[in-house]
Amino acid sequence: MENTYRIILDMKGLTMQNKGGLFEMTKHEYYTYTKEELLNKGAKLPVIVMEDNAAVFQSMAEEMTEEIKKNNAEGKKTVFICPVGPVGQYPYFVEMVNKEKISLKNVWFINMDEYLDDDKKWVPETHPLSFRGFMNRTVYSQIDPELVMPEEQRVFPDPENVEYIPKLIEKLGGVDICFGGIGINGHVAFNEADASLSNEEFLAQKTRVLDITKETRTANAIGDFNGALEDMPKYCVTIGIYEIAHARKIRLGCFRNWHRAVVRRTAYGDATSDFPVSLLTNHPDINLKITEFVAALEG
Repeated sequence: MENTYRIILDMKGLTMQNKGGLFEMTKHEYYTYTKEELLNKGAKLPVIVMEDNAAVFQSMAEEMTEEIKKNNAEGKKTVFICPVGPVGQYPYFVEMVNKEKISLKNVWFINMDEYLDDDKKWVPETHPLSFRGFMNRTVYSQIDPELVMPEEQRVFPDPENVEYIPKLIEKLGGVDICFGGIGINGHVAFNEADASLSNEEFLAQKTRVLDITKETRTANAIGDFNGALEDMPKYCVTIGIYEIAHARKIRLGCFRNWHRAVVRRTAYGDATSDFPVSLLTNHPDINLKITEFVAALEG
């Protein structure tokens, strides 16, 4: 059957028609939203615009310390899921803890993920991309030894014991706050997009070992490794979207140039396993803090 195509260009995007049906190549309108439209068209989660990176990071650090102080006063544990990306909150956090003498003795930091080598074991802490190395250098070693939590409360997902973190979270009574960022394909932690799974199947995934997608490896090589794509790790271990979705609060931060698109899809796109953060937007206590730069479309 002969196909006759007609290209129609209108204000809503590009549409391609043939006799057998209608195929749309429509530009997603939300990618064009101005700051005002981003905030006022009914986003699927609260979007908070702050002046700059420093404001976003300081706000995250303040929420971390306020939660710890509240729980300390009530004699309760504090359990956080923590990222290495974003990381700008940690210097503020360390300064606040040391200055205010905030005890972390009843605090658990569960880091989201870690890179693996080709044998699917942790990269060494000396590796420039090691999240364990980063946390030890930048956070734990910088906190007053009288205040810092014991080593057993500084937790990373282990590729050789992926059941440990889900069991630990259950034992501790759940996660108070999950802090994180959003990857270029919508991943949170290293929960990479997987359109082959239903949304329900995706949300059921717990801590596991994964291949890192080419998109993520490329973005991370540019952002964190001077573009050295060929030397980027191919594997990771990550907490699951299940653990993140079941935290009592979720706090996300975005500040990079490509976050302009990511934020708009998060706020207005469909819920899909092909963009994992979209499956979290109906959480009862979630917000997304972004910079004025990300909120704008120019500059």
